Amino acid sequence: MLRLFIGIPMPEMVTERLSGLASGLPGARWVPPENYHLTLRFLGELDEGTAHDVDEALDLVTGPAFPLTLSGLGSFGKGHKQHALWAGLAESEPLRHLQAKIESGLVRAGLPVEERKFSPHVTLAYLKETPAEKLANYMGANGMFQAGPFMVDRYCLYESVLGKSGATYHVLQEYPLGGWVP
Repeated sequence: MLRLFIGIPMPEMVTERLSGLASGLPGARWVPPENYHLTLRFLGELDEGTAHDVDEALDLVTGPAFPLTLSGLGSFGKGHKQHALWAGLAESEPLRHLQAKIESGLVRAGLPVEERKFSPHVTLAYLKETPAEKLANYMGANGMFQAGPFMVDRYCLYESVLGKSGATYHVLQEYPLGGWVP
């Protein structure tokens, strides 16, 4: 079984900016810079045959390259139960269109429809017992964060390998954007 997701990798200049945020928050387990990405769809555990079907479906999803800008910070959870810190994105119709085309292709390939609403973000840290006031102070100091715009010229099929120190992500396949590529 393979644990898979589809995402957009972050370019080096964005990764450098994001990694500059990775300090000053108690209880934060910071995501390693090489794992920064924007998830388009989490697929979960799939057998090799289904993974092959996913790859074939993604080969058919094309579109133009487009700019993206990271903008602002946010968190998932409420009050003292907040569990993840993330960088948000400026609204992008091309991103939403690409994600919808991917979702449609996956459903045609036999995967169930994603129930969760698409909420584009780049996870920066997982939070455990982070005091709400410390998170509020961190957000106040860093909440105006921006990086980009940068061009999105591909998306990737990733394998997530779980280990003692967290997940490691491996690109299994890249799918170019920007027009037809032989």
